[in-house]
Amino acid sequence: MTRMEHLEIREAIIAGCLTMKRQGLVLGTAGNISARVADGLLVTPTGVPYEDLVPEQIVAMKWDGTYQGDVLPTSEWRFHRDILASRDDLNAVVHTHSRNATAVAILNRDIPPLHYTIAAAGGADIRCAGYATFGTQDLSDLALAALQDRRACLLAHHGVIAAHATLDKALALAQTVEELAALYLLCLGTGSVPVLAQDEIDTVLAKYTTYGQQRP
Repeated sequence: MTRMEHLEIREAIIAGCLTMKRQGLVLGTAGNISARVADGLLVTPTGVPYEDLVPEQIVAMKWDGTYQGDVLPTSEWRFHRDILASRDDLNAVVHTHSRNATAVAILNRDIPPLHYTIAAAGGADIRCAGYATFGTQDLSDLALAALQDRRACLLAHHGVIAAHATLDKALALAQTVEELAALYLLCLGTGSVPVLAQDEIDTVLAKYTTYGQQRP
């Protein structure tokens, strides 16, 4: 892969970073994005302000973790690589530190089925992965476990991962997780969190398979 192959994907990743910041899902450069390509993935670099990103700085990485050029990838490249390598239903990964979802992650809680839109993440809850130091293989392993049969998870004392078939859908899911987390925190303040019954969640999950436009 040459540095400027997949130009449209590189530009979409940069646009996605700017969207994350505009939506308040990240502060500074505390977030990262990846997208699948034929022989690996494209992933954001570490420590570059989103406004300054240019397509050449999006890092082309092979499945073995090697990459081209002298621009360093995000420190979280391991879970980006591992998620895309192990889940052929997912083509883009978005990692955020959005305020409400990170607060729930600090509490080390799963988000329960308090609203039907939780089905967007693929199941009856959004799990919180256990804590491990950022950028480590341990964190990636914990994230993969929390993402089993799911498209989103929290990372304890850290943030959020949202993944989907397209980058636009992954970004939308990250926003949904943040909204669900905000609702959960509001409900916790009342002392109890009513949740939907499993049979209703099953119904909603089935409906989500045909919800919205079905084109990629």
